[in-house]
Amino acid sequence: MPPSRRDRLRQSTMAEIREAARRLLTTRGTSAVTINAVAREVGMSGPALYHYFSGHEELVQAVTADFFAELTAEMRAARDAHDSIAARLLATCRAMRDWAVAHPAEFGWIFTSPVPSSVTRAPDSPRNLAGREFELVFQEEIGALWKTKPFPVPDDLPPSVHDQLSAYRDRLGIDLPVEALYVTTSCWIRLYGLLSMEVLNQLDYVYTDVEPIYEECLKEIAGMLALPYTPP
Repeated sequence: MPPSRRDRLRQSTMAEIREAARRLLTTRGTSAVTINAVAREVGMSGPALYHYFSGHEELVQAVTADFFAELTAEMRAARDAHDSIAARLLATCRAMRDWAVAHPAEFGWIFTSPVPSSVTRAPDSPRNLAGREFELVFQEEIGALWKTKPFPVPDDLPPSVHDQLSAYRDRLGIDLPVEALYVTTSCWIRLYGLLSMEVLNQLDYVYTDVEPIYEECLKEIAGMLALPYTPP
């Protein structure tokens, strides 16, 4: 059954509210995204906005899910334009940086803002579901790589590290040995750490062009995964 006119209007208004929150974020910063400020942007009262979102946290989750979905779509499109796993992974990583550099406020909102414990405890929250789709863009390729051409892994890990990775793997149903998950997590830490420093302008004191540094990071990651590196 198609949605009713009332449902369509509600969804349209909710989309308008989320877009207003994004405008405030990109023009005035995270602290400007309040219920009352967003309500004013769309021409309604603060109490009226509660008919669409139960509170600030639910609105934040919805906006975060939008950002995740947009980033994920860009990464999937870049990835799926290639055939080999190496080319697909490199394209995915480059698309992630392209989006982050073009949308620093949105990237910061997703990745550098504290996540409330109420959200982390809710695996089916909009933010976590969208975040899981983002993770799958990488994990699908890593899983395919491991099945066709396993990469080098450490012989053993510190017990605490092994236990934490094992719990994470079991919680998300990741089909990788713990040692392989350790390698891929190490790759992510390198990639995310460098990208966050770039987007947050933490490298401006020395670099005006971070792309070559990012490519060196990709080259290092490709080596960790025993994949060929091809420049862009």
